[in-house]
Amino acid sequence: MKKLISLMLSCVLILGLTACGSNTGTSEETSTASTEAASTSENSEAEKEDSGDALELTMYFPVSVGGGPDALIDALCKEYHEENPNVIINPVYAGSYADTRTKVQAAIKGGNTPDMAIMFSIDLYSLLAMDAIVDIDSFCKTDEDKAWLNGFYDGFMMNSRDGETTYGIPWQRSTIVLYYNKEAFKEAGLDPETPPATWDELADYAKKLTVTDGTNTTQYGIEIPSDGYAYWMLQTFCTQQNGFNLMNDVGTETYYDDERTAKGLKFWKSLAEDGSMPEGIVAWSTTPSDFIEGKTAMMYHTTGNLTNVKDNAKFDFGVAMLPACETNGSPTGGGNFYIFKGVSEERQQAAFDFIKWMTDDERVAQWSIDTGYVATRPSAYETERMKKYAEEFPYCLVARDQLEYGYAELSTYNQAEVQKAIDDAISFVMTGQKDVETALEEAQKTAEGILAPYR
Repeated sequence: MKKLISLMLSCVLILGLTACGSNTGTSEETSTASTEAASTSENSEAEKEDSGDALELTMYFPVSVGGGPDALIDALCKEYHEENPNVIINPVYAGSYADTRTKVQAAIKGGNTPDMAIMFSIDLYSLLAMDAIVDIDSFCKTDEDKAWLNGFYDGFMMNSRDGETTYGIPWQRSTIVLYYNKEAFKEAGLDPETPPATWDELADYAKKLTVTDGTNTTQYGIEIPSDGYAYWMLQTFCTQQNGFNLMNDVGTETYYDDERTAKGLKFWKSLAEDGSMPEGIVAWSTTPSDFIEGKTAMMYHTTGNLTNVKDNAKFDFGVAMLPACETNGSPTGGGNFYIFKGVSEERQQAAFDFIKWMTDDERVAQWSIDTGYVATRPSAYETERMKKYAEEFPYCLVARDQLEYGYAELSTYNQAEVQKAIDDAISFVMTGQKDVETALEEAQKTAEGILAPYR
């Protein structure tokens, strides 16, 4: 059965690769969540006829990158049912991470609480404020369970715990990496095996890689998305200043108006001011396709798009850690499993068992290979399949190695509104509506007002 599933996953990837994202961080939203849910329901009803009184669990799941992860999840859920006939997992594809957050919160408030979900790791404090999630530690009663829980990368646990208590289990996790077109490097007289390692080199390379035809730019040197996950990109320029981050580690303060935040945003903006990057908003959704189509020679994007780029780029490309200021640095990102309160203990235990099954070393390794996300457990890189893949495609290790310089992604109480404040500030700066200092001061004032009740 596992060989069959592996073959299915390969076929899915070949047939299902599409462009990534949208301006709200979505990707493959070719149908509405309600249509997807209805399709899932129809499939589950057919399965139910064959499985008697199996326990059916609902799992909300976001789709935020290319590569057909929704179909991969379908295949894994079916495999789990084959091995565990008494349990059916019904995935509901809810759109972007932001859409998934909204729909899960609405379901909870409406008394239709799902059993579990894969949601932003940064949703932790908002879910705690709702008293919506159970702690994972309470399920780990055996030495085997405790060893499993302690087996994830520390960098991914920064957005998975509140203090010493674990609430999220890392699944589709990432760091931001630099993708670069080696053929474009050669044409620009740059060494294709030596990507930029510093901010100064990035600016220099981006300028040299920009190609114009009169007043028309036919190839930009760099694209860094400034919508959807704009705050995440800004964090790269912050953490590279000796680990400075945009917030504290308990979700109650932001540092939007810090001079280091301003320094990072000014450098980012300067890439557009000198013509190396498109002016205005650079869309999350189109940046990968621009890179694949040769419209930009370099891009910052999630490693979750690695397989998409690998399978669709018609040129030799490279992947590197992000260029540094004083130090290396990248925020981690992506989604965690959560188990919800408001459902029976039997259902919670079944959800926990499924999450443990999903995060088995072999499945974590295969998920990383199939999508480009970082395998969330060091032991997954010791599996034979991952060793073989890394030997064939060593760029799959870049995001993992960058975890040495990984920092928590922006996460606060009332996440959506606090995040919107800085995203709006970045938009104002990139579109020339406000200067850096004014935009950041206003964002900080807004965030302080939102977070005041939580201090």
